[in-house]
Amino acid sequence: MAEDLTFDLQFSPDYCTPVQVTEHVQRLTANNPSPFTFHGTNTYIVGRSAVAVVDPGPEDDQHFEALMAALQGREVSHIFVSHTHRDHSPLARRLKEATGALTVAEGPHRPSRPLHAGEANPFAESSDTGFVPDIALADGETLEGNGWAISAVHTPGHTANHCAFALEGTGVLFSADHVMAWATTIVAPPDGSMADFMESIGKLLLREDRIFLPGHGGPVREPAAFLRGLRTHRRMRERAVLERIRVGDRLIPDMVKVIYANTDPRLHGAAALSVLAHLEDLVEKGLVLTEGPPSLAGAYWLT
Repeated sequence: MAEDLTFDLQFSPDYCTPVQVTEHVQRLTANNPSPFTFHGTNTYIVGRSAVAVVDPGPEDDQHFEALMAALQGREVSHIFVSHTHRDHSPLARRLKEATGALTVAEGPHRPSRPLHAGEANPFAESSDTGFVPDIALADGETLEGNGWAISAVHTPGHTANHCAFALEGTGVLFSADHVMAWATTIVAPPDGSMADFMESIGKLLLREDRIFLPGHGGPVREPAAFLRGLRTHRRMRERAVLERIRVGDRLIPDMVKVIYANTDPRLHGAAALSVLAHLEDLVEKGLVLTEGPPSLAGAYWLT
């Protein structure tokens, strides 16, 4: 039975003010709202006297000062970074300099696949390519701090190096941009991969987390049901792409006009990249044909 996907847009960012979201976790939201970040990027503080910070956020003076105020009197031992988009990782540098904490992530930024001849990465300017973690955490590997233990759950799809973090013994998963309550995440080649994204959804469905704390917006309180709904939503998008090709659409902009007719036009560029991600996957599955590698300017036919 298909699961409905219902988004939760109720969220108060409370900029510059730490919000207790679970017994062990505080949230501080950066004031960087946009169509892609909702009300802003969530930074999480884990622990009590000696803490870890998850996703320090963008290079922003106000957010840095609010974060340092929230951390006053507490040791910071580790800075966990879910992925290297500029709304999540850049402040790690200043926070590391101020606290001496070690940075932790899956690894540095990289595309999900090699770039094709003449292809440019549309998200290159939004990628923090200079970030290299002190600790590259393998999938399933755990780091322990004072009163907390955090494990890496590799979830490629949004980016190749995207990683969720499980707060062991609590049922809390920091899901970053992979799963958010307010919207679906952008999967944009070559940074992202739809095949990887769907595989990561399946991986999270095998877990028994009780709550997701995402990179933007409020918590996902029923993760399993939401994940099933998200998987169904993506499969419906795939079927919509196939239907547009079946009725004669050959170009991505024509598909976007119909499939995303009710979407904010400011997001149609990102929607085109999402359609490209589906087409890359469909070409790989042998369901769709195109000349050369799939591209935004390519024409597409059913096999």
